[in-house]
Amino acid sequence: MLGTQAAFVKFSEVQKTYDGETLVVKNLNLDIAQGEFLTMLGPSGSGKTTTLMMLAGFEMPTQGWILLEGRAIETTPPHKRNIGMVFQNYALFPHMTVEENLAFPLKVRKLGRAEIEIKIRRALDMVRLGTYAKRRPAQLSGGQQQRVALARALVFDPKLVLMDEPLGALDKQLREQMQLEIKHIHEDLGVTVIYVTHDQSEALTMSDRIAVFNDGVIQQLATPAELYERPQNAFVAQFIGENNQLTGKVIAMDGGVCTVDVPGLGNVQALPINVEGVDRPTTLSLRPERVKLNPVPGSYSNIVSAHVKELIYLGDHVRIRASVAQQDDFVVKLPNSEGVAQVGPGELIRLGWKTEDCRALDRL
Repeated sequence: MLGTQAAFVKFSEVQKTYDGETLVVKNLNLDIAQGEFLTMLGPSGSGKTTTLMMLAGFEMPTQGWILLEGRAIETTPPHKRNIGMVFQNYALFPHMTVEENLAFPLKVRKLGRAEIEIKIRRALDMVRLGTYAKRRPAQLSGGQQQRVALARALVFDPKLVLMDEPLGALDKQLREQMQLEIKHIHEDLGVTVIYVTHDQSEALTMSDRIAVFNDGVIQQLATPAELYERPQNAFVAQFIGENNQLTGKVIAMDGGVCTVDVPGLGNVQALPINVEGVDRPTTLSLRPERVKLNPVPGSYSNIVSAHVKELIYLGDHVRIRASVAQQDDFVVKLPNSEGVAQVGPGELIRLGWKTEDCRALDRL
C-alpha cells in the first residue's frame, strides 16, 4: 500500500505500560498511508484501542515516537492534533441540536458564521440527515445518532479520522448498512481512517488493510483477502473467519509440501507456512468452504472419512458439523444443493481438500 510513499501516520518502537509493569503495547512499528482505511482488529485487551488512544492523544506512549505527516505529536494535546474522532457511545451533546453539535468543533476553530453554515449543510447532506438539523439527539434513532457523530468528526475537514468501535451499539442489519456508508464516504473524501473493532466481518468489509493485534503485538498486517486466504500463524487463522483446526506432527518435508501425522486421521498433505521442522508439532488450518463433500477418489490429495453430527440449514448454504480425527466440531460449508439435502446425522461421508488449501502453522 505504501510503496515508496512516506507514511502519513507512523508508529516507531512505541510501547505502552500501565502501573510500570503491565505492557499492553509492545514495540509497535506501523506505517499508515495517506487516504488509507486501516483497521486495528483483535480481541479485548489486545492493545488495539490503547494504540488508537495514543494516536488521539488521550494516552501517552511509555516509549517510542508517533509521527503525523512527519511531525512527532506525543507532546501535542488532543485538541491541537486536528483529528476527527468517532466513539461507540456517539458522545453527542444532548442539550444541543444536530446542527449545534456539528457547529461546536467549527466554533472552537473560530470559523465565520457563513463558513460554518456551509460546512454543516455539506456534512449533513453527506450522511443524509439534511432535514434533521433542528432535532436533538434524543429525538434520533441509534443509526441517526451515529451518522451525526460521523458528520461531526468530518465537518472540519480533518485529514485523519479515528473510529473506536463506532457501530458496536447498533443491530446487525443497521450495522451492516453503516459499514457500507462509512466505506463509501471514505472513498468519496479520500480521508485517512483508522478504525478499531473486534468484529472480523466488519474489518473484512471495510478495510484497505487490517492489523491483527494480540497480546500487544501485530500478528499480521495485510489486505483482507491476504489475511483470510494466507494467514501467517494459527492465531490469525483462528481469529479471521471460520476455520477448522487439526493438530499433529510434521513427519516429512518435500519441497513446498509437508506431511503431517494427525492422530485418528493419518497423514495429511499441507503447505508449510509457519512450522519449526520435522518431528515438530503443528496446527493445520482449513477453511470450511474449501472442503468437498464425497469427492471422486483420487481427485483430492486429502480424502478422509467422517461421521455427520449435525446438518444446519441456512438458506443459501448448509453447514455440516462432522466428527473428524476424534473431534466433533469439524465444519463443512456447502452451497445449498440437492446432494447436500440428502445427508443426515449419523451418516458416514467422505471429505476431501487440496494440499494448497491446508496450511501448516505454529501450534496454538
